[in-house]
Amino acid sequence: MRRAKLPMLVTALTAVITGATAVVAPTSASAAPRTCTTGDNLVPTCGVLWGGAAGGFTSTPRDQALKSWEKASGRTATIFHQYHKGDEVFPTKAEIAMTQDPANPRILLENWKVAEGSTWAKVAKGEQDDRIDAFAERAKAYGKPFFLALNHEPENDVIAKKGSGWEAKDFAAMYRHTIERLEAQGVTNVVNVMAYMGNEKWMAQSWWKDLYPGDDVVDWIGLDSYSSVEKGYYHHGNFASLLDRKPKGGGQGFYDWAASKHADKPFMVAEWGAYHRVGKNTDKSALYNNVIPELKKRPQIKAIVHFDTQKDDQGDRDISIDSTKASLASFKKLAADPIFNVKIG
Repeated sequence: MRRAKLPMLVTALTAVITGATAVVAPTSASAAPRTCTTGDNLVPTCGVLWGGAAGGFTSTPRDQALKSWEKASGRTATIFHQYHKGDEVFPTKAEIAMTQDPANPRILLENWKVAEGSTWAKVAKGEQDDRIDAFAERAKAYGKPFFLALNHEPENDVIAKKGSGWEAKDFAAMYRHTIERLEAQGVTNVVNVMAYMGNEKWMAQSWWKDLYPGDDVVDWIGLDSYSSVEKGYYHHGNFASLLDRKPKGGGQGFYDWAASKHADKPFMVAEWGAYHRVGKNTDKSALYNNVIPELKKRPQIKAIVHFDTQKDDQGDRDISIDSTKASLASFKKLAADPIFNVKIG
């Protein structure tokens, strides 16, 4: 990881050279605001990466949807989140164009279900190596560093039956095989994200720990998590609550688990949002206003990526930022915070 120069070191050296023994006045360099950039594995040297996915479960092209979301929120996303499966060709021309915008370049976060039409176990055995190799060539041709999440939210796809091909251990084997295959093909610009659901039910399963493929093939720990702003409705809470869900029966909350068990891994909230039922418009300000205080208390969080849609996959939850005027005003205030001023290095 590239490290920013320390202004205090400049001050100390000035004191030594001049023979000063008293407190040295800060130099203009030390007084200047620190510039945050992306470093090794796209980890920001300071601040938090700001990202978005928009237009989910609609026919609107995702690049157009993101630009509309950016305009509404007042900030260009540093991370552009996209979803693919099987033999789909990506990065797409539209995705690449979004990363090449001279005024507002973006980093891709690609979700890929490698095992589409197959199983995790079969991928691990090499039965989709042609698919992986084809992606490897495209990744190398693209050239720029980008995030890759393999089969995000795998908990929801586990079939805990011996021989199913979809056991937790099969996921870990699929993940490891895919990353090792990419590396063997000379891919060096992929940053790997292990993206969990972090749901109480799944975290309590005996197989949950078997999903993790290993620190050597994971660069970031990711979490996809949402909270309701409707009191009494499923997962009502604030931003902290979507980070701190615990296994049924007790145990560490998800963020604390990641921060303690994988302390050297940066943490990404790879999907997040506030929702209410469609037509039950409720102010989301309390959740949005809770984001910055929580980020300041949780230094391992290095990226947050909002998922925006007026209807979720079930058609009954509104996760948009502008479902009420007050909600949009609060979100725009959040987006404007300087903690998200990170330049792509």
